Amino acid sequence: MQMCVRNSVMNIAYKNVPLSRQCTMTTLVLLLVCMAVSACADVETPTTTRSVDGATVAALHKSAEQGNATAQNRLGLLYNQGQGVPQNPLLAKQWFEKAAEQGDAGAQVNLGTLYLLGQGALESDQMALFWFRRAAEQQEMLAFAKLGFMYEHGRGVTQDFVQAYMWYNLSAARGEKRALASRNQLATQMTPAQVAAAQQLAREWKPKPK
Repeated sequence: MQMCVRNSVMNIAYKNVPLSRQCTMTTLVLLLVCMAVSACADVETPTTTRSVDGATVAALHKSAEQGNATAQNRLGLLYNQGQGVPQNPLLAKQWFEKAAEQGDAGAQVNLGTLYLLGQGALESDQMALFWFRRAAEQQEMLAFAKLGFMYEHGRGVTQDFVQAYMWYNLSAARGEKRALASRNQLATQMTPAQVAAAQQLAREWKPKPK
């Protein structure tokens, strides 16, 4: 099922994109990885978002300053969404970067997304790919989906539907329903042989040895 995203942050992602194509870019709704494993935070802030009090922000700041990667990623989310703190993409990027460099897969996806959107950082498909790939090596399902998007649309790589299908398939296999929808939509543009090749690649994919 196709989705369009409505808020101003997503408008950055759609700049210079014709309206007729905007609803096909479904994977761009996979923008920010969860604060907790069980709940994802898209850039479009839910209307039921809980307020964040000053004590919570102060505790997160303290933990983040002490080097806690989870706190750093959560703080980045707060600054990106303007929850409990003034919205500040530059600070969001700084906190995501600190956590990403420590190996936090969620922060790596978030940082890559900021580069993809040119939000809080200079737009760079190559930097987005770098961080999405780092997170994919940790088998982060949203990183798989974002790599699918990059290959489907030729962002920083040569457009390759077989590779795109493979990445979407890996994400869908881990429960990401939006990647499943993107994979199935992409399959309508592929030959049976291409689909079979992509499925084989997905079966064979393994993280690189450390």
